[in-house]
Amino acid sequence: MKLQALAQFTKNQMFLIENNACLMTVRLLKYTIMSKILDVLKLHEKDIEKLDGDYRRNLMNSLSGFKGANLIGSSDIDGNNNLAIFNSVMHIGANPAYMGIVMRPASVPRHTYNNIKETLYFTINSVHKSFFEKAHQTSAKYPSNLSEFEEVGLTASYGAVHKAPYVAESAVKIGLVLAEELPVKSNGTVILIGKVIELEVDPTLVAADGFVNLCNANTMSVIGLDAYCEPKLVDRLEYARPGKDTKSI
Repeated sequence: MKLQALAQFTKNQMFLIENNACLMTVRLLKYTIMSKILDVLKLHEKDIEKLDGDYRRNLMNSLSGFKGANLIGSSDIDGNNNLAIFNSVMHIGANPAYMGIVMRPASVPRHTYNNIKETLYFTINSVHKSFFEKAHQTSAKYPSNLSEFEEVGLTASYGAVHKAPYVAESAVKIGLVLAEELPVKSNGTVILIGKVIELEVDPTLVAADGFVNLCNANTMSVIGLDAYCEPKLVDRLEYARPGKDTKSI
């Protein structure tokens, strides 16, 4: 009956709503109604493929949960700085130290990707509550000759071993050199793996065992593409071993 109710709503009324000028609001309304009529939003492959593009993008990007919000700093061979927010930074290894980022397909100009390929160097910078709106603004499509640092009001700083810019306002700054590029054949994305060659971390965040408590710096995480969250540390637990109770560190 619930599915029939949804079908009836779609047939009799949706055409009236979809002619409204606020098409984005309509799309959200349509899927909100669908979610409320159904007890569980259950979709199969073909259902997912048929979803409205904006709705599918938001759904699939948020399903994987909380991710780190980081600013990637780079510059081209002429010294023009670029800054872009990413939610796809990943740990690759600790010894040797490698980190990776996922790049979308190069079907349109990708300034960060092009800069890294040209110069090999880039930086990863933490995003904090005090400037997350500015960090988000770097996702706007600025021309390559304009620096996002200047456009959004963040400060470029530099280390000793490469020319890629850091974000002065970030508590965690990581300098990397490109080590490997892995094409993802499934969807045309690319994983860039960088070797860590420089670190600058607020010492008040670093515990005696090396753990960096990002929560103490009001570091932001992100759900999907636009939902910013402030994580809270609940506990740190000891290394798990069979037959041993879990204990706090």
